[in-house]
Amino acid sequence: MTIAYWTVLFAALLPLVWTGVAKSGASGYDNRAPRAFLAQLEGWPQRANWAQLNALEAFPPFAAGVIIAHLTGGEQWLIDTLAGTFLLMRVLHGIFYILDRATLRSLVWLAGFLCVLGLFLSGG
Repeated sequence: MTIAYWTVLFAALLPLVWTGVAKSGASGYDNRAPRAFLAQLEGWPQRANWAQLNALEAFPPFAAGVIIAHLTGGEQWLIDTLAGTFLLMRVLHGIFYILDRATLRSLVWLAGFLCVLGLFLSGG
């Protein structure tokens, strides 16, 4: 399995990390109504939940980009580099979201988005 394929797995698990952070940041978690609990959060736990939602939104185009790059014969080193950079940007995105660093969050979001575009364009 390529490095890029492994990053797809880690990117798929990343929303679970952010939702875990969100849930651990507030008391009164009710597993019968997790969405209602997450919707009422404030402060950094709320931002962790938003990071989770954004990670879920970013995942499908990234996974598609990795698969398409492989199928179209892109250079493996480039696919791995773009995928690894995307994953790093998504981790930083979540951290900056939680820390309320909006400008840094937007910059790493853009870098991750450019990695996805690069994956789609990297095919042979």
